[in-house]
Amino acid sequence: MSTIDENKNFVPVRIAVLTVSDTRQLADDKSGQTLVDRIEKAGHSVAVREIITDERDQIADQLRAWCADDAIDVVISTGGTGLTGRDVTVEAHRDVYEKEIDAFGTIFTIVSMKKIGTSAVQSRATAGVAQGTYLFALPGSPGACKDAWDEILERQLDYRHRPCNFVEIMPRLDEHLRRK
Repeated sequence: MSTIDENKNFVPVRIAVLTVSDTRQLADDKSGQTLVDRIEKAGHSVAVREIITDERDQIADQLRAWCADDAIDVVISTGGTGLTGRDVTVEAHRDVYEKEIDAFGTIFTIVSMKKIGTSAVQSRATAGVAQGTYLFALPGSPGACKDAWDEILERQLDYRHRPCNFVEIMPRLDEHLRRK
């Protein structure tokens, strides 16, 4: 069962928040703000926060830029994970991933099922790793961002979480690049 090992020190990570939307601005970006509030409450830092439109190349370019930035450990995007023609965030993420974290979408669906029932089938939440950086793509609703953070990311981004967590393996994410 998962627990927090109080004998270990908390290790804050630096998180970039990307809202993907054709209509949102900072003043009305409830999903992005939901993430920012939870990230800071957990003791992590928000390295940067941006809003960009639903354009696959722009999203992928932003993800790549943040993956190349040593001041960012994790990127969380919100929006563009649905089924409509403008929803291209998942494709942009997959353009960038070196490895996909397949179970993230599955676990997110399980969490969502408890809240919204079979409507969870419409989400394409995804996660992966690129250049030693974790990337998470969440739906654009504040509720989905809350659920993903509260039920998955808060624990997995806590170094004290047992039996394992994303933070403890962060130093090894790009080891394949150092072996050359």
